[in-house]
Amino acid sequence: MQYKYKTQGTCSREITIDINDDETIESVSFLGGCNGNLQGIGALVKGRKIDEVIKTLKGIDCNFRGTSCPDQLARALEQIKAQG
Repeated sequence: MQYKYKTQGTCSREITIDINDDETIESVSFLGGCNGNLQGIGALVKGRKIDEVIKTLKGIDCNFRGTSCPDQLARALEQIKAQG
């Protein structure tokens, strides 16, 4: 299933996440932000379980913003889990 998440406090504006039925991440893409780094994040989380990615990325901070693109991905995944 595909989900879209509007980010807050980051250079990226939106995250598109495709999740498989077994709660593994099929793909992640970011709109805006640092293209190379965000493609790297997408490649690194592909095939990983939602809970593992949340645990790994939650709380990462970018320049004292209180969040980051990886943290926003973790928050998006938490929201997806809460809905399902």
